[in-house]
Amino acid sequence: MAGSESPKVGMFPSVGLVGGNPDVAAAHLAGIHDAGLDHVCCGDHVSFFVGAGMDGLLQATVLALLHPTLPVTTGVYLLPLRHPVVVARQLSDLSQLAPARFVFGVGIGGEDRHEVEICGVDPATRGRRMDECMTIVRQLLTGHPASFHGEFFDLDDALIVPPPSDPIPIIVGGRSDAAVRRAGRLGDGWLGIWNSARRFAEVVEIIADEAARAGRDDPPTRHAMQVWCGIADTKERARDRLAPAMHAFYQLPFERFEKYSPYGTAEDVAEFLTPYVDAGCTTFNLIPQSDDHETALAGAAEVKKLLARA
Repeated sequence: MAGSESPKVGMFPSVGLVGGNPDVAAAHLAGIHDAGLDHVCCGDHVSFFVGAGMDGLLQATVLALLHPTLPVTTGVYLLPLRHPVVVARQLSDLSQLAPARFVFGVGIGGEDRHEVEICGVDPATRGRRMDECMTIVRQLLTGHPASFHGEFFDLDDALIVPPPSDPIPIIVGGRSDAAVRRAGRLGDGWLGIWNSARRFAEVVEIIADEAARAGRDDPPTRHAMQVWCGIADTKERARDRLAPAMHAFYQLPFERFEKYSPYGTAEDVAEFLTPYVDAGCTTFNLIPQSDDHETALAGAAEVKKLLARA
C-alpha cells in the first residue's frame, strides 16, 4: 500500500433520500456513520437529460444538518454553471453550519451539453470558466477583499465574510488531461472516475509535476476515486443491480462503463480497488447498487474493512 494510512471510504445515500422523510434520512445517515464509513457524498445537476437533478450545495447542507458529525463531499459540483461569488457565499454559510466537515469536489460536467447551454454557458468555455471560478472562490474564502479581471468575471473588492474556520478542500474531478493539470495548479487533490489503476498512478505524478511548475509549496495529495459498484452475493446478481441503474442515469449502455465498475461480493469490489490504493488513492466515494439500502450500506462498510486489511 502506497501510504501508511488506510483509505477513507464514503458512499452516496440511496436515491431520493435527501428529498424524502427527514427522520428516515437522518436514520440512514446515522447508519452510515455507525457502520464506520468516513463520509457521505452527494452529486449535483441542474437539469440532467430528462430535467432531473438536485443542487449539490443544497444537498450537502441538508446532509450536514441531518447528522452532527458525518463529513460531506460533493462529487462533483458543476462550478462553471454558477457565479463564483454566490458559491463562495454558500460555502461560507455551510462552513458555519458544519465547521471542517465539507470537501468541495468540483467538475465541469459534460455528459449532457444541453444542461450547460440552458444555464447560459457555452460548453466550449467550461474549462476556462472553471479556472476563473476556482481562483475567485479561493480568494473569497480567505475573508479578504478580492479583485479579479478575467475573460468571464470582472470583480472589484468583492468580500465574503466570515471565512471558514478551517480551509475547505477543493478536489478537481475529471478524466481529461486539462482537468488533471487543473488539479495540479488549483486543487487540493483529484477525483477520478472510470480509469485504470495505472492511469491513476500516472495522474498522481502529472499533478505533482504540474504543481511544481506552478510554484506551489502545497502539492495536492487528496486523490480520490468515484466508483459505481454492484454488491450482492453473486456477480450475476450484483451486475443485475448495477447495470440498469447506470444505464438509467447516464442514458448509455452499461458496457461503456463495465470495465471500471466492479460488481460482485464486497470481497470482489475490494480486490478491484486495492491497486488504486497502491497507485496513490486516499479516498473512495462509492455509489453502491444492491437489493436494498441495508445491503448497500453493509457492503460499502465491508469494502472499507477489507481495504484497511490489504
